[in-house]
This record gives sequence, C-alpha cells and structure tokens, in this order.
Amino acid sequence: MTMADRTGAPLAFITGASSGIGQALAARHAAAGWQLALVARRTGEIAAWADRLGLPAERWRAYGADVSDADSIVAAGQACLEEQGVPEVVIANAGISVGMDTAERDDIDVMARTFATNNTGMAATFHPFVEAMRARGRGRLVGIASVAAIRGLPGHGAYCASKAAVVAYCESLRGDLRGTGVRVVTLLPGYIDTPLTRENRYAMPFLMSPEAFADRAFRAIDAGDSYCVIPWQMGVVAKLLRVLPNAWYDRLLAGRPRKHRQGQGRAPGG
Repeated sequence: MTMADRTGAPLAFITGASSGIGQALAARHAAAGWQLALVARRTGEIAAWADRLGLPAERWRAYGADVSDADSIVAAGQACLEEQGVPEVVIANAGISVGMDTAERDDIDVMARTFATNNTGMAATFHPFVEAMRARGRGRLVGIASVAAIRGLPGHGAYCASKAAVVAYCESLRGDLRGTGVRVVTLLPGYIDTPLTRENRYAMPFLMSPEAFADRAFRAIDAGDSYCVIPWQMGVVAKLLRVLPNAWYDRLLAGRPRKHRQGQGRAPGG
C-alpha cells in the first residue's frame, strides 16, 4: 500500500524543490493538504525545510536526483510510484539559467547542459508517470517555462532557446494526451525573486515573490490552464514585444546588461 492509499490525500511530484519556485510550490501544496514527493540534488535542504515547516514525516518524501541525467530523474520517478503511488500533479520545475557567448567554446557546453536540464530533463521527469496517469484517466503534467521564451535576449541564448523549447514541447505533449484526461499545463513565470534572479544586472519589472507566484500557479494548475503567464502584466508586455518589429526590438535592447556567464556570478540553481 502506498502513502497516497493510506492517507487519501493527493500527491504532487516537484523537481527543483530545494529552493526558489520549487520550494514555494511545495509549501503551497503542503498548505492545501497534499502529500509531497520532492526532488533535488540536495535532499538535506529539503529535509531542513520540512522540519522548519513542521511537516509530518508521513506527508513527504525526498528523492535525490540530477535532472540533467535522464536515468537519475527517471529512477526518482519510479521510486515515487513504488513508495507513494501515482501523483495527481507532476511539476517539472528544475532548471538552470546561465548567460552565454557563442564566440566562447566553453559556452557551447553551457548550452548543452542547459538543454539537458531544462528540456531533456523535463521529458525525463514526465516519462515515468505518463502511462500510469493515462491508465487512471487523470493527472496534470506541469512544465515551467518563462517569459524569456517569447523573444530572445542578448547574452541569454541558451536560456531563451531552452524555454521556447519548453513551450513547444508542452504543446506537442498536450496534443499527444488529448482525450486521455491528462492535462498539460505550461506556466511562464516573469521575474521571480529567487537565487536564480538576484544577481541579474538589469531591471526586472513586476518582480514577484516565490510565494505569490506559487499561489497563482497552484490555481492555474488546478484549473488545468494550458498556458499561463504569471504575473499577467508580464503576459501583456510579452505580447507587445512579440509583435514589435525586429528593428525596433533590437534597438530597444541595445546596451542592455547581459546575464552572467559561467564563472561570473553565483552558480545556477536547479
């Protein structure tokens, strides 16, 4: 008998749960009475967080995995199925954000690692649960993209490209699962106050706390929204930027500070 069978509470599987958005999403689900399957490379940080929150041991499990390693995250998902059962919600949140310069050979490796985490890692996160959810006839697969998916930003090619790929991948997956009862939700955060953004060298309009983001995301996931930009104001900005002619867009971004490249700032989260 799994934990979900014993408690009757729904289960959320969340990657990148040791900090930032992932931790905030875990807290929001915990507050709503959910069971938690939490994935991170640093499981000790998850345990310390659960202790601070006063979360009973029977409400959560931590799984150590590196999302950039497909076998590692697939194994974590399989362990969750065995120990806790089939989740109602799987949130592929783990991601990294590092600036890049295509002229630098090392940054090509940065791009490969970004895609391994943000894209292949997302598909590998969903993989163990797709058939089980389809057989049950319900579930939510949630991909965390970014408003950076809307248009490319100078010095941010790896991240922007990876998040644009998240949007396209989730759209494809949504078509694959149409009619099965399994919903695919794509969330596009704007600027969220996390370790991933605090060393950005440029203005971050409509900056949100992780908790405010998690509350809005929780509602979007529950509603099964196929595509949701949070906060909505960034959605308006993104739509305007999308229709802006290329020459105007390029002029608008001229001189904009670039994202830290590898070794220039703090290590990326994920």
